[in-house]
Amino acid sequence: MAQVRTRFAPSPTGYMHVGNLRTALYAYLTARHENGVFILRIEDTDQARIVDGAVDIIYNTLRECGMTWDEGPDVGGDYGPYVQSERMGIFKDYAVQLVEKGKAYYCFCDAERLENLHKEQIAAGETVGHYDRHCRDLPKEEVERRLAAGEPYVIRQKMPTEGIVSFDDLIYGRIEVEAAELEDQILIKSDGMPTYNFANVVDDHLMGITHVIRGNEYLSSSPKYNLLYEAFGWEKPIYIHCPPVMKDAHSKLSKRNGDASYQDLIKQGYLSSAILNYLLLLGWSPKGDQEVFSREEMIEKWNPAWINKSPAIFDIQKLRAFNAGYINRMSDDEFTELARPWIESVVKTPIDLKLLCMNLKPRCEILSDLPERVMFIDNMPEDYDLAFYRNKKFKTDESTALTALKAILPALEANEDWTREGVYNACAPLAQEMGVKGGWLLYPLGIALSGQQATPGGGTDVAAVIGKDLTLERVRKAIAKLQGAC
Repeated sequence: MAQVRTRFAPSPTGYMHVGNLRTALYAYLTARHENGVFILRIEDTDQARIVDGAVDIIYNTLRECGMTWDEGPDVGGDYGPYVQSERMGIFKDYAVQLVEKGKAYYCFCDAERLENLHKEQIAAGETVGHYDRHCRDLPKEEVERRLAAGEPYVIRQKMPTEGIVSFDDLIYGRIEVEAAELEDQILIKSDGMPTYNFANVVDDHLMGITHVIRGNEYLSSSPKYNLLYEAFGWEKPIYIHCPPVMKDAHSKLSKRNGDASYQDLIKQGYLSSAILNYLLLLGWSPKGDQEVFSREEMIEKWNPAWINKSPAIFDIQKLRAFNAGYINRMSDDEFTELARPWIESVVKTPIDLKLLCMNLKPRCEILSDLPERVMFIDNMPEDYDLAFYRNKKFKTDESTALTALKAILPALEANEDWTREGVYNACAPLAQEMGVKGGWLLYPLGIALSGQQATPGGGTDVAAVIGKDLTLERVRKAIAKLQGAC
């Protein structure tokens, strides 16, 4: 078998949609699993939709995800150029070849005629207008005369009018359509630019693409692609059409509809590795129960035949769970470095960042959760609800909290070892002396220091994080607040 060559061919029209990123991942894994070549091609023929900076977004996204390419616009290769707009000179030549083979023809129908035709068809009850092949059998002499006169034209593919057109897909098996259903699609537009479908086929052939991996919205176009391969006498690639990524049971994810992009997810604090792992399983079912894959394991275990036919629903809650799992598997030092900018965006007070992060890590699902969790450090809520002190598990209320904090305050004032262990050792023995459980004594401390029920760690850990001065200040204020209420 020839060396496997796959390509990812995005259009630079904005952020990287998660469905596009999944396609890139599947193409990358197919190439890497087979020790083949992964190609990046920029398809920018739709100039009206190009967004400034979008090419850099494509580059940066793939690099952040570790999907390096072997050939592409910035790294070169033997099959360039790899930007479609830089290949414009070749497409018309190939279309003319099809005309000469009798597989395509010049069409001189203007916009007014086509518009009137479609109106007539819709009025006659047809739901979709289609070209009526008016110019398909024009005499050669008339065609030459009209070309010589400079009349505007397009070049259309000459489809068979009867029989079955079929192709094989690795996921969906044999796909068959009635030839009569295929419209004579435009290959070269009146401005000389190729249509997406035509340029795509020519470029895939010239770049030696062996496996075409794309969304299943292209299933209906693939018979036309195959007819082009046959018309030129070219070897057809292996087709792998992936199920759509859905936002729910009825609608697809789409960047045109403002659905989440890779960049959006990163801004929300999702990890690149977790996103990629989740997308891997969004439509692919490996053998066994393994769900977490390193990049090396993805490459080793990849089999495109395990792609599902059914649509895959993008479940943000499951992605959150994936992300939390990746965070929990990090070392404390790795998490601290990732969390630092998120925490420092709201905390200016000197703190024990490493201890704070050690407590936050098992409680963190996405990094954007962090600012709200630690905002109390610089912005302690003065009017927090005293009902927070009520806890059935620890058998506490406002009155018992006041007793506990009054007992803890002298121990904290006398303590000189303001480490995690030092603060805990100063407070914990009090529970035994008072004949109470540790939670009864220490639960109120966390609320007194944070003004919230859920704290990043126990009360003594919070005290060690924020320092002695701030701890004593807040405990004294909490005692005064409780005395005023009890």
